[in-house]
Amino acid sequence: MKDEGGKADLKLRTRKYAVRIIRLYCSLPRNEVARTLGKQLLRSGTSVGAQYREGQRAKSDADLISKLEGALQELEESQYWLELLADAEIFPKRRLQPLVLETDELLSILVTVVKNIKDR
Repeated sequence: MKDEGGKADLKLRTRKYAVRIIRLYCSLPRNEVARTLGKQLLRSGTSVGAQYREGQRAKSDADLISKLEGALQELEESQYWLELLADAEIFPKRRLQPLVLETDELLSILVTVVKNIKDR
């Protein structure tokens, strides 16, 4: 399924997002704080695609909206953990920036999709 803006396939894009989150987690420093924050990011960042895929099997618009809003919540949470990793100087901000931008783009796309479904 292509998103309504004609962008890349969201199924693939959210999976690639999850892979990037996994790679980031694997490259974090091996200390307790980094791993604790990283595990939170790993959970939320890999859940985005799962929520999106669940939405593809929705039985109604309300069910679809619920799943997509779940994905939005996971993106918001992922954004928070990325900010903490940068602000606490656990990982270089410049290296996080591409992932932060992708998080922002996915948020924008899914907000638009949800809005368009609600407007039907």
